[in-house]
Amino acid sequence: MSRSGESASMSEYFIGGRSMGGLVSALSYSATTYSAFMMVGLAGLTYKGGVGALGFEIVYFAGVSLVAIFGPRFWAVGKAYGFVTPSEMLGARYGSRWVAISAAVASCIFLIPYSAVQLAGVGYLLAGMSGGAISFGIGIVVATVLAIAFSYIAGIRSVMWTDSLQALLMIVASVAVVALVVAELGGFTALFDAVAERNSAMLTVPGPGLFSFTTFLGLTIPWFFFAISNPQVSQRLYMPASLGALRRMLMIFLVFGLIYTLVSVMWGFSAFVAFPDLAQPDLATSTLLSSDFVPPLLGVAVMVGILAAAVSTIDSILLTLSSMLARDVYANVKTGSDDRRQLTIGKIVIPVISLIALGFAAMEFSLIAVLAVAASTGLVVIVPVIVGAFFWKRGTAAGALASILGGSVFVVAMYLTGNSLMGLNAGILGLPVSALLFVAVSLATKPQTAEAARFMAIANAPLRPAGEPAPAGANLAG
Repeated sequence: MSRSGESASMSEYFIGGRSMGGLVSALSYSATTYSAFMMVGLAGLTYKGGVGALGFEIVYFAGVSLVAIFGPRFWAVGKAYGFVTPSEMLGARYGSRWVAISAAVASCIFLIPYSAVQLAGVGYLLAGMSGGAISFGIGIVVATVLAIAFSYIAGIRSVMWTDSLQALLMIVASVAVVALVVAELGGFTALFDAVAERNSAMLTVPGPGLFSFTTFLGLTIPWFFFAISNPQVSQRLYMPASLGALRRMLMIFLVFGLIYTLVSVMWGFSAFVAFPDLAQPDLATSTLLSSDFVPPLLGVAVMVGILAAAVSTIDSILLTLSSMLARDVYANVKTGSDDRRQLTIGKIVIPVISLIALGFAAMEFSLIAVLAVAASTGLVVIVPVIVGAFFWKRGTAAGALASILGGSVFVVAMYLTGNSLMGLNAGILGLPVSALLFVAVSLATKPQTAEAARFMAIANAPLRPAGEPAPAGANLAG
């Protein structure tokens, strides 16, 4: 079905020709966002850190409200200028190809490890549920092959259609598992009584030792800005066919996300009661699904749903990064390349990115939730530049470059040197450092105020009062 649509241009292949409906967009957005991180990583985080994991995820959930602010603006400028990638948008707003290149390269540096998180989640899931009959290595290879296949079939159209099926399977099967497991453990009251009896700190803040205030803050600040900092998510703001479809996408996603968050946390607490001595927290989900608490058929259905969600996130990242490398790196270095040539380059780099992510996943990191946030910590340095693009006319290309490059170097240096400066970690310091660089350098350099004013006028067009004329030069019909 997805192959029946057009996929011969960058816009068609990577953002579905800006014609996606609200329901499909919402289900795809959900499957891409709530991946192996949620059902494996968040459950493992709850198993180890208690109720603090719920607070951590609720902060992300609150951050989705940013889509209400930035979503219409992304959609409007994407349609007016024909943007395919978020980094292309930043390059146009600041009038510099180097801004686009630096944003694309920074995204690659931090998103490839995030792809490895999804692969590792599949590896842990399959190895745990099969009792080791399917090895971790085979699991990550299976996920990689599936992600490449879905990406190649018809680009984002195939990803979004398969995402929709996967999201429905995930939500139905996972809720059924929670209901069964909690009932087997005596109901909600008995479950939490058992958690309190085994370790009462699991139900208090900051918890049994994983979370401190600075740790919690370092994890949640990058997560709050996930919806606009992660390009595989913000790129989807270009895809809905209309503002109405964008609003429906957001509302359906919020309902889906709340249910899925509570389900993942309940899995973690249930595993803590049923299997208190797991060697690795990330095995909580697979151990629970392969136990006698869950009927085998339902356990396999959930396993397939989680595997599919992880693959959904990976292939979305593959498409986003390949579109950035083609549109923002290749096209800016090899000037004059046409749309068809960029599409060819984009398809060529998909398996290359996949193999690099596979290499990261083979290292078998422990708490995949923490690694996922580390990737988001690197991407959060782009947030000041995005905010400035829409709300600060004085922002300059030099300021944007200083913010992205300087912020990225700072975050990498922090992680390489123990991730502590004055008792604070990169998750806390990365955003203010990049914001300070952006503001200071912008104030010291000359802005392109005319282009900035036009860009911001177009961005605010969807929010313009009825009857107010459209900004000059805006091609709002696309």
